[in-house]
Amino acid sequence: MRVLIVEDDREMVRYLKRGLQEAGYAVDAAFDGKEGLRLATAGPYDAVVLDVMLPLRDGMAVVAAMRAEGVGTPVLMLTARDGVDDRVRGLDAGADDYLVKPFSFAELQARLRALLRRGTDAAEIELRAADLTMDLVAHRVFRGDEELDLTPKEFALLEYLLRHGNQTVTRTMIINHVWNYDFDPGTNVVDVHVRRLRLKVDEGRKVRLIHTVRGVGYVLKA
Repeated sequence: MRVLIVEDDREMVRYLKRGLQEAGYAVDAAFDGKEGLRLATAGPYDAVVLDVMLPLRDGMAVVAAMRAEGVGTPVLMLTARDGVDDRVRGLDAGADDYLVKPFSFAELQARLRALLRRGTDAAEIELRAADLTMDLVAHRVFRGDEELDLTPKEFALLEYLLRHGNQTVTRTMIINHVWNYDFDPGTNVVDVHVRRLRLKVDEGRKVRLIHTVRGVGYVLKA
């Protein structure tokens, strides 16, 4: 999952970015409303964490402009104001949820997970393919009865493949959703991570799930 943080407090951005990356998210950041709007309307983000008080363009204007341009990406707004009127303004502008500072990182994560479940089955807590099971809440993966020890990036990569089961996904598609904006597409990091993931998921198994589509990308299918 790829998330955009738009926040002018650089220390908070570092804190949120580190925590989300450790949880397996790809994270980009912008420090003003103008750049935030540019990224939000150009990039394939799964969610946007958007501060209200921003230089150049405030968060209310950013989310309103996103919706006016037809960008439906879920938006979690951050604010130091806890008045009902401020929350109503944000929701009316097009935000999907509102979080008042100071907040716990655990709550932000929970709200993001709730936003990301919207548009899919709200009760979805597992992804499956053959005997492979991914628990999205507990952040655990099993192949049969064996639990797989995955890094956060491997978990994110496998989640993306599972959500696009039986579909060929290109390296560019993987980069856009699993790595951040600063990633160098000229490297072979995607292939390296897929190779490591395949060793954990398929090594020694009769049924292989992760397949290479030569010259195109990868597909997860039984």
